[in-house]
Amino acid sequence: MTLSDASLGVVGIVDAVTRRLRVQILAGDIAAGTALTEAKVSEMFGVARPSAKAAIEQLVASGLVVRTAHRSARVVAIDAAMVRDVYRTRTRLESAALRELAAMQRVPVDAAAANAEILAMPQGPDPTTVDPDLRFHTALIDAVDSERTSRMYRSVLDEVRLCMAQVQGRRLLDAQAISAQHAEILDAVAAGDGDHAAALLAAHLGSAEERLVEALGE
Repeated sequence: MTLSDASLGVVGIVDAVTRRLRVQILAGDIAAGTALTEAKVSEMFGVARPSAKAAIEQLVASGLVVRTAHRSARVVAIDAAMVRDVYRTRTRLESAALRELAAMQRVPVDAAAANAEILAMPQGPDPTTVDPDLRFHTALIDAVDSERTSRMYRSVLDEVRLCMAQVQGRRLLDAQAISAQHAEILDAVAAGDGDHAAALLAAHLGSAEERLVEALGE
C-alpha cells in the first residue's frame, strides 16, 4: 500500500507523511535548513500537493519546520536561543509538576520504570537514552492528571526531542549519570520535598542545556 492509496483517506495520508518526515528530521536524515516544498514532499511520498502542504503545516505547528520571510518551509536549525527557551519551558512545567507530586508524595510508576531502563544501559553516553529519558520526564507531567498540562507539554515535545537527540548524538551525557540524577529527583518527591525536587530538576536540565549550547558554539 502506498501513501496515496485511497483506502487511507486524506487525513490518513497527511498523518502518514507527517510521521515519516518527523522521523527523518529527528534522525537527522533531513538536515537542518533543508527546504521542504509542497512539490518536493509530494514527489518524495507520491501524494497530492494539498496533502503534502497539510503535512508541512503540521510540522510547522510542532516546531520542527519554520517558514521564512518568503514563506518557504525549512527544517528548523537548532541554535542557542532555541535550546535555552526549550529547556527553560520544560523546567517551568516540570518543576510545577514535581511540587504537586511531592505534596502527595506520589512517585510516578512510569517514571521509575523509564529510569530503570536507563540504569540498565551500558555505561557512557548513548543516543538510545533519548526515548526512556523523554518518557521519564513526560511521566512526571502526566502524573499530575491534568489533560491541559499534558497537552501543553506535548506541544513542545518534538522540539524537546530534537534538542535531546542533539545532546546525546554528540555523546554529551552519561547514561548512568542521567539515571542517578533522575533517582535523586524521585527520592525528593517520595520524601515530600518539592522544592528540593525542583532544584534537582533545574540542575539536571540546566546541565544538558549548557552542554548543548557550548557544543553548538564549537
